[in-house]
Amino acid sequence: MPGSRHDHDHGFAHDLPRMLGRRNMLAVMGAVGLVTAAAGPAAALDCVAPPWETAGPYPADGSNTRRGQTVNALTQSGVIRSDLRPSFGDMSVAADGVTLDLELTLQNSEGCTPLAGHAIYIWHCDTTGLYSLYDVPQANWLRGVGLSDAEGKVRFTTIFPGCYDGRWPHIHFEVFETVEAAVGGTASLLTAQIALPETDCAAVYAQDTRYSNGTRNLGRITLARDNVFSDNTEAQLAQQMLALSGDPAAGYRGTVTIPVAFTADRNTAGGPPPPGGFLGRWLRGGSPRG
Repeated sequence: MPGSRHDHDHGFAHDLPRMLGRRNMLAVMGAVGLVTAAAGPAAALDCVAPPWETAGPYPADGSNTRRGQTVNALTQSGVIRSDLRPSFGDMSVAADGVTLDLELTLQNSEGCTPLAGHAIYIWHCDTTGLYSLYDVPQANWLRGVGLSDAEGKVRFTTIFPGCYDGRWPHIHFEVFETVEAAVGGTASLLTAQIALPETDCAAVYAQDTRYSNGTRNLGRITLARDNVFSDNTEAQLAQQMLALSGDPAAGYRGTVTIPVAFTADRNTAGGPPPPGGFLGRWLRGGSPRG
């Protein structure tokens, strides 16, 4: 809801120094001025920016409501963190699943240069497709904000997302110029999604009983029929696909580079839902979830 992100207690002001430490904080701030000088030959390049995608019905970023109440995890103390598995703030429920260590690299698509000191908010479902604060209102797990270092890198520890009916396995994200912008209601620089590789998804869902509906739901969807990824180019899909190493028993490490096009049309995927909202989309054969 307009202005709803501004109603908070600025808990992030306490989280940020604790998370980074004074020395790392100064390094990040100094890196912002060094990025252009350090770009070198890469400055002549352009990287493939993922297209703007829907934030879906479960962003918990202050833009929608649940049962008439604005849902906003970004204003809660503790949202700036690296381990997304436990809940934070006043909630204590934790999410369980195959461990996934993420390394996200933020870049300016013009020149492929690192975006230092930028914030990224990510969120995704649990092992069976449920979202905290909506499907599980007593939890806020699998959500969090990270700050990019001098190389544009942000790291999180989370769990391998499940697959719910009608959507390809994915991770949502929003990129912001600063942490203050992320928690203060400023519009994102990019809202998009990360896709997960089919082979690894199939392995996790087949071998881990916590993903009880994963194999069935994965068998009902393809990237070509997914209501988010289906209209993307081959190059965009390659850019959005998480590169994974590991296995279901030991866990996975995932990496992806996220180039941000600062001049992109922010309305291409962010318009209103089809007639009937998400229910209408489902009745026409799509997914009610984004």
